Amino acid sequence: MNPAGIVKYLEQHGLLLATAESCTAGRIVALLAEVPGSGSLVECGYVVYSPEAKQRLLGVNPRTIAHFNLTSVEVAREMVIGALRDSPANVAIATTGLCGTEDVDGIPAGTVCFAWGFVHEDRVSVFTRKHRFFGDRATLQHEAAIHALEMLPHFHARMKAGESA
Repeated sequence: MNPAGIVKYLEQHGLLLATAESCTAGRIVALLAEVPGSGSLVECGYVVYSPEAKQRLLGVNPRTIAHFNLTSVEVAREMVIGALRDSPANVAIATTGLCGTEDVDGIPAGTVCFAWGFVHEDRVSVFTRKHRFFGDRATLQHEAAIHALEMLPHFHARMKAGESA
């Protein structure tokens, strides 16, 4: 689903989006902002590159970073929960990973960890995944942002069905 399709999906399902982006550097919000009418469906977007920003703005636990690494689904999970906690949004997407061309700490270049969080009936459901992309930095960021958006309806449907993972 392209960004215009996601905007339509958000509108049809009464969803208000927040993002917590590290490696995608605001690309998710930028893609949505290109679509007319998206302004009423995107509540906020955090761009949090440093560990300190993730901790200060989203409440990511420094022990989580130390134990699992910045490129981890555990950090993505805490980022998405922090974005939901700090905003009136009822859906959030988080990204953290390596959109460069060099491996870091044994993690392959192009590895991105995602989290999708949903608030429904005062309950938060979070889904996480790890995916590897290939290409130059701009391509990796774009592909990761598109992937994050494309998977939102899939996990929203799973949340509505009462699943979590």
